[in-house]
Amino acid sequence: MAAAAVGGRGERLSSSSPTAAAPQVDAGKYVRYTPEQVEALERVYTECPKPSSLRRQQLIRECPILSNIEPKQIKVWFQNRRCREKQRKEASRLQTVNRKLNAMNKLLMEENDRLQKQVSRLVYENGYMRTQLHNPSAATTDTSCESVVTSGQHHQQQNPAVLHPQRDANNPAGLLAIAEETLAEFMSKATGTAVEWVQMVGMKPGPDSIGIITVSHNCSGVAARACGLVSLEPTKVAEILKDRPSWYRDCRCVDIIHVIPTGNGGTIELIYMQTHAPTTLAAPRDFWTLRYTSGLEDGSLVICERSLTQSTGGPSGPNTLNFIRAEVLPSGYLIRPCEGGGSMIYIVDHVDLDAWSVPEVLRPLYESPKILAQKMTIAALRHIRQIAHESSGEIPYGAGRQPAVFRTFSQRLSRGFNDAVSGFPDDGWSLLSSDGSEDITISVNSSPNKLVGSHVSPNPLFSTVGGGILCAKASMLLQNVPPALLVRFLREHRSEWADPGVDAYSAASLRASPYAVPGLRTSGFMGSQVILPLAHTLEHEEFLEVIRLEGHGFSHDEVLLSRDMYLLQLCSGVDENATSASAQLVFAPIDESFADDAPLLPSGFRVIPLDTKMDGPSATRTLDLASALEVGPGGASRASVEASGTCNRSVLTIAFQFSYENHLRESVAAMARSYVRAVMASVQRVAVAIAPSRLGPQIGMKHPPASPEALTLASWIGRSYRAHTGADIRWSDTEDADSPLALLWKHSDAILCCSLKPAPMFTFANNAGLDILETTLVNLQDISLEMILDDEGRKALCSEFPKIMQQGFTYLPGGVCKSSMGRQASYEQAVAWKVLSDDDAPHCLAFMLVNWTFM
Repeated sequence: MAAAAVGGRGERLSSSSPTAAAPQVDAGKYVRYTPEQVEALERVYTECPKPSSLRRQQLIRECPILSNIEPKQIKVWFQNRRCREKQRKEASRLQTVNRKLNAMNKLLMEENDRLQKQVSRLVYENGYMRTQLHNPSAATTDTSCESVVTSGQHHQQQNPAVLHPQRDANNPAGLLAIAEETLAEFMSKATGTAVEWVQMVGMKPGPDSIGIITVSHNCSGVAARACGLVSLEPTKVAEILKDRPSWYRDCRCVDIIHVIPTGNGGTIELIYMQTHAPTTLAAPRDFWTLRYTSGLEDGSLVICERSLTQSTGGPSGPNTLNFIRAEVLPSGYLIRPCEGGGSMIYIVDHVDLDAWSVPEVLRPLYESPKILAQKMTIAALRHIRQIAHESSGEIPYGAGRQPAVFRTFSQRLSRGFNDAVSGFPDDGWSLLSSDGSEDITISVNSSPNKLVGSHVSPNPLFSTVGGGILCAKASMLLQNVPPALLVRFLREHRSEWADPGVDAYSAASLRASPYAVPGLRTSGFMGSQVILPLAHTLEHEEFLEVIRLEGHGFSHDEVLLSRDMYLLQLCSGVDENATSASAQLVFAPIDESFADDAPLLPSGFRVIPLDTKMDGPSATRTLDLASALEVGPGGASRASVEASGTCNRSVLTIAFQFSYENHLRESVAAMARSYVRAVMASVQRVAVAIAPSRLGPQIGMKHPPASPEALTLASWIGRSYRAHTGADIRWSDTEDADSPLALLWKHSDAILCCSLKPAPMFTFANNAGLDILETTLVNLQDISLEMILDDEGRKALCSEFPKIMQQGFTYLPGGVCKSSMGRQASYEQAVAWKVLSDDDAPHCLAFMLVNWTFM
């Protein structure tokens, strides 16, 4: 029997439906539906895919054309319809995954071809160099081969074309010649071997990854490259990438000065761009570039760009005070359409940021291709992927707002913080006279409405009384503190650094009724903070949230302002696995209405890692103790030099903004200066507390390693171990230090000493011991032995303690201990022994945790 008649559809009644069991109704029977009946059922299915029994009966009553169909038949129709819908969605999903895998496979094959070409070139250059080394005379006479110490890009730069057309704004042919050269050089970087690309650490390619991320190695300037897939059409991708301020957070403005159409359907644009400085310690950069957009024969779109300089020709760009002109070397975007929809994107960013114009300590910010990759290349790819994901409608957003609204809030917070850090005069900022100290910079802006923008509502304070915005900012260096760890702590423990009185002042200014300028540490006002998530990006590298600060007022003024306060907060870079990523925490007070056009005065923190020249494992280990252990000023100074060269460092930038009335400006400035100093002190204290253990002069130890006390303790530990066990501690064969303390400090097993008290407290630990406890020598004395041992460990120690005191030592079974940060670490065995002083009096207990590792 046919499953469906002409003009209708057939449904088999079955008791084994894929979605739900249906009653037995004439098994094997087909039910034919007319087109009108199918249309009526489809309308109901659109509104309610799974109607109840009452709804199905109501449907039969309301639709006379369904009156000859039993309710159970209607139920089976909806079951089958849901099954077909599910199968269609699954088939569509599998087709999408298959297209993505095919495109990724093609991308990886192209990348493999490029790498093979690079390997072939390197093999050739290696063989040529060997020939030159073995035959020095050939090196001075043979001119048939190009130098092997220059890359393809260098060769192009050193051998420019002899003749060029006249290149100026009035000669489109000259600009087109520059554009075509830029296109060729960009393509050689995107798909060729003009730059030696190396895989960026921590960015593995795959179908679920963001793409293939590589950075430059041994080239002029710094460069980064990304290849990835997005489910947007090439024209939409090009539109997004050209709108640089929407995704490049350091971009202040982009002005298109001149647009010239080309005969091949492309466009040439002369562009002037300004960028913010990452800290208060360096000047911002600007760029004068030519951007060329064109289509290729294979249907791809290319957007390439380079700076116009004296060597390239072209018109001279505008010059702006307080900006340093940086150079864009041939860079851009290659956008290829994929079969079945979507695009394959190649992004190349290659810049020379004039690193020599900044203090030496900050040059890594301008010389690191990894920082460039995170700030520009990966940011562009992530932004496109985010928009593509939002377009699919799969992201739920709260507060009844569309994704674009939350992106706007994030951009306004980030841009407002950058504006505060930079303090550009054409935005209305001017420096306030200083009190003589150079650590805090105070700027004021008497044109706040210009700063916040015409698209937002003016602050009621500015419209009712004369006032403005005041910003207190500073930058400082931090040692050995991962940016992600520090920013996450500042986010989760606001009470450790924030002043409730200052928060209350900021909240009151939104209501145009600021009360007296607060003093620091107003007591009794602030309750707990509650984090209310709003939105996050696809890879959770950035999220937007509302912070509710619960108010509990006690004094008369506080009762008037004891309502809960709200902050709109943007947090990014808190993933510790992200390589060379900066971390940022920016917030601004908002009122309960949380209007889309509410004015925002962002404040917060930015922590940027400074890459050191040492990129190997030694860069993350302890300092050179051979220098640190030398007694006297010489040893300390050498340790300090070693610390500055080998420790991981970060630059922290702090900026806080406040509104003020004109007659209170000086009082608000004094409050802001004191507040930022207090915040800096709190952050330094937090940084020392949460930093991984490092031994150096910046850590205030109870017993410095060069002190006689520490040297004596190391001798007692080793001598007591030998006296009790009859053997020496097994030191590493690679250690050549002759100091007992140096040997003890560098031992791979965790060695801990605790006091002989009813509640033993730790008094000393070697580097491995500090690592397993995740603490520092400063905070070691706050940790007790009982705090780190689990139940089994405490029972084993209690049972063996008399043996330790009588025999002098004992072996304890392997177990688990807990660090001060709550992480668990396992060890294979523990040795406990009694440390005796020179007069054989018990001094402390020592423990050695053998072969430990975090679980």
